[in-house]
Amino acid sequence: GASLFSSNIGSEHLIGLAGSGAASGVAIASYEMNAIFILMLLGWVFVPVYLSSGIYTMPEYLKMRFGGTRIQMLLSILSLLLYIFTKISIDLYSGAIYIKYALGLKGEEGLYLSIIILLVIATIFTIGGGLTAVIWTDFIQTILMVAGAFTVMAFAMTEIGGYEMLMDKYSKAEADRDYSAYHEVDGVNVSCKPIQDNFLHMLRPVDAPNNDLPWTGLFTGMLIGSIWYWCADQVIVQRTLSAKNLSHAKGGVLLAGCLKFLPLF
Repeated sequence: GASLFSSNIGSEHLIGLAGSGAASGVAIASYEMNAIFILMLLGWVFVPVYLSSGIYTMPEYLKMRFGGTRIQMLLSILSLLLYIFTKISIDLYSGAIYIKYALGLKGEEGLYLSIIILLVIATIFTIGGGLTAVIWTDFIQTILMVAGAFTVMAFAMTEIGGYEMLMDKYSKAEADRDYSAYHEVDGVNVSCKPIQDNFLHMLRPVDAPNNDLPWTGLFTGMLIGSIWYWCADQVIVQRTLSAKNLSHAKGGVLLAGCLKFLPLF
């Protein structure tokens, strides 16, 4: 369960998800809440099929289901390309930004050095220990991320003066002019994406300003994408397939679902 959580949550969430929440409110957490229900679908619908078929990878399952090797090779290549260009690259960049500032490195050289450090460390424990090492590393990372996030939250709430002050200051906040777009209204520069009055609402109206996460998207694009990611993506499914039996797999999925409540806070 901790490995499922850590495989999903990373530097792109600690930096990007927090930034999106600061920009538009708690509605962005609907991605995390949506995942809780899809994880139950994984544990009670998809995993029993995968385990009963005796497969170890998703391309292997497609080969068994449809026959031939072309679809198996297609999914393998497509999955590699998607992960390189949509996830690994983002993880490396956001993680390198943190390492760069934490170590006080300067310029692009510091950024590239941070990326190399991440790649070397990941390569050593992955090749040296295989999936077992990866899962144990995920377990340790989950403890560190949760403990670190709660520590940062405590310091932030203390610094801002508590929950009531947070709500008051956030409702009046404006985006930094150096990093956001403004337009002119009656001779006054106004942010193109001001803080909405419903920033504490998880479900936004269909006509939400700037198409900012309308509730209909939860049951269309987000739902389809979530089913693919949580129930058919090799990196996620592989964790459940490594379980001793179906009961262990379901228990891990339940734990991951409980942990997915935390990013909201």
